[in-house]
Amino acid sequence: MTDTPQNASFDDAALPADLARRVFFASPVGLTVIERSGEVVFANDRATQILNTTREELVGRTYHSPKWDIYQGGVPVSSDNHPVTRVFETGEPEYGYEQRIKPPDGSQRWLTHNATPLLEDGAVEYVVVAFEDITELKRREERLSSQHMQRVEFRADRSAVPRSLRVEHGEHRFEVESVVSLPDGATVQYMGTSDLPASDFVTAVEEVPHYVDVRLLSTIDDYSRIEARAESATVAEVFQSLGGRPLDIVVMKDEVRFSGVLPGDVDYRLAADGIAEFHPDIELVSEELVYSPHLLYDIVESALTDRQLATLDAAYFSGYFDSPRTSTGGELAERFGVTRQTFNQHLRKAQQVVFRHLFEKSAIDDTD
Repeated sequence: MTDTPQNASFDDAALPADLARRVFFASPVGLTVIERSGEVVFANDRATQILNTTREELVGRTYHSPKWDIYQGGVPVSSDNHPVTRVFETGEPEYGYEQRIKPPDGSQRWLTHNATPLLEDGAVEYVVVAFEDITELKRREERLSSQHMQRVEFRADRSAVPRSLRVEHGEHRFEVESVVSLPDGATVQYMGTSDLPASDFVTAVEEVPHYVDVRLLSTIDDYSRIEARAESATVAEVFQSLGGRPLDIVVMKDEVRFSGVLPGDVDYRLAADGIAEFHPDIELVSEELVYSPHLLYDIVESALTDRQLATLDAAYFSGYFDSPRTSTGGELAERFGVTRQTFNQHLRKAQQVVFRHLFEKSAIDDTD
């Protein structure tokens, strides 16, 4: 190992010789090492996960590669204005800068970076960059700052639905009430309709290839609500992945329509591209800006962890709070693959957050 700085509080002679390398690769944040040529010479596992690439594809690529569209504050970042370039030029670290990137896989991510130089004889030999994915945080911030959503509706031909759901007259409307992500990558989706008898509704959803383990939750005033596990991606998840939510699916004689809402600043074509993965003939029917009254929901959502939000969502839509209960805590815990005690802990914490924001004078600023 290299000489230990004089202010170090430990004796490196007592540490394993390969400790630095092991720490580098095990780091919970993305780490890359860049040499003066601009090429990435080392990258850890977390870096490849965040960037959705392999180490072989990342190492050897320059930090300002044209294959990556990089933006900072909405402005494209050139190699001359890149923070890593400044670190090489000044020998001073750059902390807490955010960038929006579009990797070659077509996705879009927000990253927060810290870059620091490694010096040799007073000159910058390498720059170490540590970064984390803050995409979900940025999406939540955008939803909180946006007063409007856009309601969009898409159309596909009748081949997009199973035969059992096709109609010759009128229409069948299915409301998508919630999509809850599970730890194993599957989702539980809650849907309802007044246009089919309960048994026909369950049978029809069971025939959709995405869904397994479909069960009827309740039928009240001819409105039936079901719970279905989806083990592969669905159209409903497209809206959710873009920071919006699905609304309903309407099956007519010659076509099927999918509608949902998206944040006002999200290009609806991203949703169209996502739905086209399932139904290539998809086309936009309508798009309109609508006022979003869900301020309390957005505030609470930003305060909950993903697991707490999923637990509360599932408990509400599955009828856990109904009297008598449609779903028990044990059944929901099994859905999430956790013990009932763990499920109850997540649920109680989520309820505390909701009540705090509802009843306290200032649930956001606890310093008053």
